Amino acid sequence: MANDYEIFEGKTLSDVFKDIYDNSKTNKQQLEVLMKEVVGFIKDGDTAVQIIPMLKEYLEINVKNDEQLVKLATVVQRIMAAEGRISDDSGSEFGLTDAEKKQLMDAIEGDVQDLQDHQDNIISSIKGD
Repeated sequence: MANDYEIFEGKTLSDVFKDIYDNSKTNKQQLEVLMKEVVGFIKDGDTAVQIIPMLKEYLEINVKNDEQLVKLATVVQRIMAAEGRISDDSGSEFGLTDAEKKQLMDAIEGDVQDLQDHQDNIISSIKGD
């Protein structure tokens, strides 16, 4: 099965999917705890004006993480659909052309960079830089 395809040494596609799912689940739980704690600190309008934008940033990161899972599901669907039509002489791994592979990788790299930029901005705003 395609999920048993080894991507890294000792790491299969299935392992990567599980890691992504587990990370998303952990992030969601941490976000819920953080929001409950932070909401307790809001005592007036001024405090809310300062804290709410930070909470918004955390929520946006969680949404982006979920979008990554959706994109991964799309890749899996393409792999599963391609399994039925790949012939031995097709020359394209998982039935994807080189252009499709590049497009997927570019999209993933762009999203990863966006997530990193959001995280850096949040950390910077928390530290007061």
